[in-house]
Amino acid sequence: MTTEQHLQGPGEAYQLRRAAPVGTPPPTPLVFASPHSGRDYPEEMMAAAALDATAIRRSEDAFVDELIAGAPEAGVATLTARLARAYMDVNREPFELDPSMFVDELPDFARARTARVAAGLGAIARIVSEGQEIYARKLTFAEARGRIERAHRPYHAALARLLGEAHAAHGVAILIDWHSMPAAAARQGGRERPCDMVLGDRFGAACAGALTARVEAELEKLGYRVARNTPYAGGYTTEHYGRPARRTHALQIEINRALYLDEARLEPTEGFSKLKSDLETLTRALVAADWSGLR
Repeated sequence: MTTEQHLQGPGEAYQLRRAAPVGTPPPTPLVFASPHSGRDYPEEMMAAAALDATAIRRSEDAFVDELIAGAPEAGVATLTARLARAYMDVNREPFELDPSMFVDELPDFARARTARVAAGLGAIARIVSEGQEIYARKLTFAEARGRIERAHRPYHAALARLLGEAHAAHGVAILIDWHSMPAAAARQGGRERPCDMVLGDRFGAACAGALTARVEAELEKLGYRVARNTPYAGGYTTEHYGRPARRTHALQIEINRALYLDEARLEPTEGFSKLKSDLETLTRALVAADWSGLR
C-alpha cells in the first residue's frame, strides 16, 4: 500500500509517495526522485518575469513525475518536486547564484563562479531554452533565500530522510534521479543515431559499476539505445548523495524527450504509454535484483 505525503504551505515543495506506511521500514533500498518535473509557478515569480509561463515551462523535465508514478506500487518511494525548476532548481547547490541577477551584493559563501552559473542555469536560472532571459528586473538576495527555504531545503531534507531510511533497513541505499533531455542533446557526442537514455554516474564516482551496468542491461533488453555520462554525467543530487564507500549509490537517468513528448506543444505523445510501461518493467527488475554486493 502506498501513502502520499505533501509539504503543506503557501506552495507545496514536493510530493512524496512511500511504498510502505510512515514508520515502517521501506521494502526496498531504492528511491526514485524527479527534481525538474515541477510545474507550479508562484505568483511572485511570474510578476517579476519577462516571459510567460508557456515559455518558461520549456525548462521543465515535463511529465517525468508521471512516468515514474507507478514505482511505489513496486516497492520504491518517489520524491518529486512540485515547484518549477525555474523558480528554484533543487538539482543545484542552494546558493549557486548568478551575481548579475541581483540588485544587491551576494554573500561571500555564494557559489557564483560555477560552470552552471556561467551558462545561466544556477539554482535560480537566468535563462530558458534558446537563451531567453526569464526576468524583467533584478531580484534581491532576500528573494533567493526565500526560495531556498521554501523549495530547496524541504526537498533535500525529505530526500535525505528517504535515503537514510533505506540505508537503515537494507544496509544500502540506491537513488535513481530521473530527468529528461531535449532531443537535440541526445544527438550530441558524434553519434550516428540519437541515444534514448543517458546514464550519469559521474564517471563511476557516484555509484558502483554494478548498478550502472544493471540499469544499462535492463534498458537495452527493452530495446533502448543507452549512453553513459555524455552529455550528462550527473548533477548536484548525484554528486551530493552518491557515496559508494558509504553504501549510498546515486545514478542519474536522462530520457530523450522525443520518446514521449511533443517538445513544441509540451504535450505527451503516443509514445508516453509505452515508455511508462517500460519504465515500470525496469523498476520491477531493479526491485527483484540482489543488491547485497553494494553493501
